[in-house]
Formats: sequence, structure tokens, C-alpha cells
Amino acid sequence: MPNDAASVRRHHSGGGGVRPAYGGDGGAVERTGYRAGPVSVPSASGPVAHVARPLRVLLIEDDAGDAFLVEELLADSPDPMEIVWARSMAEAIAGLGEDVGCVLLDLGLPDAEGLNGLHRLLAFAPRTAVIVLTGLSDAHRGSDAVAAGAQDYLVKQEIDGSLLSRAIRYALERKRADESQRRLVESELRAQENARLERGLLPAPILRDPSLDFLARYRPGRRRALLGGDLYDAVQTADGRVHVMIGDVCGHGPDEAALGVNLRIAWRSLIFAGLTGGDLLTTLERIFEHERRSDEMFATLCMTIIEPDRRRGRVYLAGHPAPLLITPEGVAPLSEGATGPALGLFPEGRWGYEPIDLGPDWSLLLYTDGLIEGRIGRGPERLGTDGLLPLITRLLAAGATGYDLIDSAVAAVEDLHGDSLNDDVAVLLLRHDPHHPPHGAPGEHPVLPGPATGEGRTA
Repeated sequence: MPNDAASVRRHHSGGGGVRPAYGGDGGAVERTGYRAGPVSVPSASGPVAHVARPLRVLLIEDDAGDAFLVEELLADSPDPMEIVWARSMAEAIAGLGEDVGCVLLDLGLPDAEGLNGLHRLLAFAPRTAVIVLTGLSDAHRGSDAVAAGAQDYLVKQEIDGSLLSRAIRYALERKRADESQRRLVESELRAQENARLERGLLPAPILRDPSLDFLARYRPGRRRALLGGDLYDAVQTADGRVHVMIGDVCGHGPDEAALGVNLRIAWRSLIFAGLTGGDLLTTLERIFEHERRSDEMFATLCMTIIEPDRRRGRVYLAGHPAPLLITPEGVAPLSEGATGPALGLFPEGRWGYEPIDLGPDWSLLLYTDGLIEGRIGRGPERLGTDGLLPLITRLLAAGATGYDLIDSAVAAVEDLHGDSLNDDVAVLLLRHDPHHPPHGAPGEHPVLPGPATGEGRTA
């Protein structure tokens, strides 16, 4: 029995004639005990710059003569191939490894008849290209096999060497294309799921006072994300007070976004539990220290409490910029005299507050440092609170209000910076309308939150 590719070719081709097609009219195929093995690749004379790694092809065929001819047909392929022969599906699955690039599958196996064998193979090796081999009498099953997941099908009586070699190459490319499309679809679905998850984690402020308008813009620094390390919320409690919070977890990656969500939910829960002021911040810092992944992480926070008469309030600052108070007399930052440390910097931190006199007609602009840390032009100078004050004053003089004021402020900061801001940006505007009397007497219960939109007018 010939034991190398050259002698095999001579055995079947008579030394120089054209080999018959696989299963064609070239006469009966001698059944031998030959087992297809690695195709020997003769070394070329002279230096070789690169030798291509042979493509490993698994042939699942119970007929020894047909397996012999497959090796013959691929012997002269321009692409080096290594043929491995399995007589049954069980043998194929036992020896199928990740190094197999393509499978030639006969649909008439003793232990896997018809499409059953294809289904078993695809379940075991879903990433492998598969070409189904059929006879003339069951050629119709080839299209069914392609619909079931095979990359191609060939009729045995119509195969020659060039057709088989080309079909294998095309099957590999089609499988790569299918895998790329599958990964793209999975990536898009994952992105949609993440977007729905992140959108659901954005806050829905709980306010029932018609004299208050709450507007928010939130833009994470991460591309293709809805959440960053910034956080905000607003809750009106049963005693009529309105609690507004804005904060910033250092950094703007997914870990910081998750920590920001934890802090926001913890803050709301503590408000409903009756904690407020310094006691709330002390408890919130303990939560932060347990939730953060690194001792170097910290978070700044600004918390404002508006009294039921809507003319007075308190502000607590934990390393965060003070809000801007907008009244008919102008724009001014609230006092930073009671500023305490950021959460996570010092154990057992303490926070005081500054009382604020709001008057009848006012708006509070709360923001994270992403709005003021942008550069002014190409120099090292940053906008800061000192630069934000005249900017907001100019926009108000031009008639900007509500969302137009917020959006114009962000756009103006980006123009000064010369590019999009890299950090997370959150901006809140709480507006009191003196023509609407305060609403929400002690003893009332806060309404349940509605759909989370992350922005909008809540009344």
C-alpha cells in the first residue's frame, strides 16, 4: 500500500493522467485500509522565507476508498492541508480539537444519519467551518444542511481537486464572516442592554411642589456611555423639605459609575430613613469606604436642604464646589465657609453647614467640577468658579433660562476649552417660582418615583 502522497497519486492516476472526480465515472474505487494522514510538503530548493502552516481538515467519512480519494484530490492544493480521517461521528468528536479549521462531513454515517450528524457536530464545535458531502440521490439535503448551519455542500460525483480546495477556502472565509457578524450582533445587543441598564439607574427626582422646577443635564466622560462617576438626586420628604444632592466620584470609568449609583441610592435611602445633615454624610462615608475598590478613591458631595417656606435653606459641602444662587439681583456662589473633607479622605470626618437666605425669587445652579476644570484656550489656566460666574451672568443677560441656560453654559465652556470636555459633567437647575405657593405640608407622604429619564421638569 502506498504510504506517501506521491506514490498515492501514481497509484490512482496511472503516473500522469487526469484523476477522476471524487466518486465519479473513473471506475470502481478500490477499498483499502489506507488511513488519510498529514500531507507531506516537499521542501523547495534554496532559502525559504516563510512556510505556511498546513490547514488541518477533518474528514468524517465511513468509506475508506472515498477518504483515500479526498486526500488525493487535495494533494495538489496550492494551500498546504493536513487531512485527518474519522470513520464515525463519535470518533470525530473524540478527536476534534481547536486546531481543525474545516470539517468535511458525509451525511450517511453509521452513527449519524442525515442532518442529525450536522446538528451534533455544530453543537460540539460551533466555531468550525463545515462542508457537507452528499450523493446525487440526496443532493437536496445539501441546501437543508446549509440552512441548518453548514457553510457549503458538495455532491460527491461532481467534485474535483480544484473545486474541493476552493470550497474549503470559501467555507473558511464564510465562517469568519459569520463569526464576525455574530460578534457584532452580540456586541450591539450587549450595548443596548447596558444602555437600558444605565438609563434605568439614572435618578427620577421625587418632587411634588408645583412652585419648583427641577432640570438636569448629565453627560459622562466615557464614550458610548450613559453613566459616569457623577451623581445627583432630589427628594421631597414628608415634612415638606426638599433635599438636593450632587456629587462626583473621582475618575470616570465603569467602576466609578457603579460606585456613584451605590452612593446615590444610599443617599436617597438614608433621607427616607430620617437621616440628614452631618449624620447623613457620616453614614454615607462609611458606606463609601466599604464599597470603593481602592483606598485612594474619594468622592465630593454638595447637599442642599430647602425649608418648607422655600425662602431658607442649608448647604453642606464635602470637598465640592458651592452652588450658584441666581436672584433678580445677580449671580453669586453660596458660602464655602462650612466646607468639609471629601468622602473617603479622612476617617471620622465632620461636616457643618451654612444657612442660606434664598428670598422669594431664586434659582440654584449645582454642578460638578467637570464644568469648571476645562482649560481656557491652550494655556494652563482653567475656568474655575471665578470664570463661571461672569459666563452665567452673560447668558442670563442674553435671556437664557431653563435648559437653554444649562446647555448654553456647557457649550460656552467647551468653546473656551477648544474641544469636548473629558470629564463627567452634571448640571442641575432648581428654580423656585414665587407665583406658585409652596406645596407639601408636614404629614404628607412623598410620591413614588416615575420612569427614570435623567432629566426633565418634575413638579
